[in-house]
Amino acid sequence: MWKNSEIKREKVLIEALPYIREFYGSIFVIKLGGNALIDEKRMEDIVQDIVLLRFVGINPIIVHGGGPEITRKMEKMGKKAEFIAGLRITDDETLEIAKMVLVGKINDRIVTLIGKHGGKGIGLSGKDGKLITARKKDLQKIIVDGVEKEIDLGWVGEVKCINPEILFIVVEKGYIPVISPIAVDDEGNSLNINADSVAGDIALSVGAKKLIILTDVEGLLMDVSDPSTLISKISLDEVKELMKRNVIHSGMIPKIQSGIKVVESGISCHIIDGRKPHSLLLELFSHEGIGTMIY
Repeated sequence: MWKNSEIKREKVLIEALPYIREFYGSIFVIKLGGNALIDEKRMEDIVQDIVLLRFVGINPIIVHGGGPEITRKMEKMGKKAEFIAGLRITDDETLEIAKMVLVGKINDRIVTLIGKHGGKGIGLSGKDGKLITARKKDLQKIIVDGVEKEIDLGWVGEVKCINPEILFIVVEKGYIPVISPIAVDDEGNSLNINADSVAGDIALSVGAKKLIILTDVEGLLMDVSDPSTLISKISLDEVKELMKRNVIHSGMIPKIQSGIKVVESGISCHIIDGRKPHSLLLELFSHEGIGTMIY
């Protein structure tokens, strides 16, 4: 006799089949960030899910951030992280620490975990093969105590051009690229770029089917203090309206901005809670989903 648990597992597999068939051969850009990069167990679970995607015929490209880890490293080295209106100031020393953490630690750890679970990971920064050419961000206008000021963020950049050639080469060979958001400008200077923005631009450059942003909240919430206000699906026009009404703020802004950019080009965007076990698989391979989809 079949046990109920066995029948349930069978239904899960059958439910996943049409999605696997639909996504086979396509590229997914997956952005990892937040505390998932600090919690070893959580990171390993996410990477294991990404390797599974590769073995069912999907081509994942990982872009990772590392803001909390950079701040922790700075504190250990006796340097105070400086933020103005939520924006990190990146001086020479902070840039070196960011490169140390993003390229030398987080990137290497993700590649190692991919190998542990049977995949082939390859670590890249935006400087490799001129993958990401950037420009230094202009002075930012912010309001401090009711007064508008212009601030220089230092070595913080924005994407000027993506050259996806190296990504197509390694993906075709069965590798999972793992990209840290350190780019280079025309003068050869390194620049740190917001990983959400990088993920969106890479998704556009490779013609991805989906951009998936793993974060530390349930998804897009109408009220950030109330998880029950999760928006499961939202149209492009609706999410733009929420931006105008300042319903979306803080760290969710660059995620939504990237989502809007890719959806306008026909790529669907999912913002999901990376804290939940196998949230990536549940969002992609089940009827209900688990986070927010912008369509």
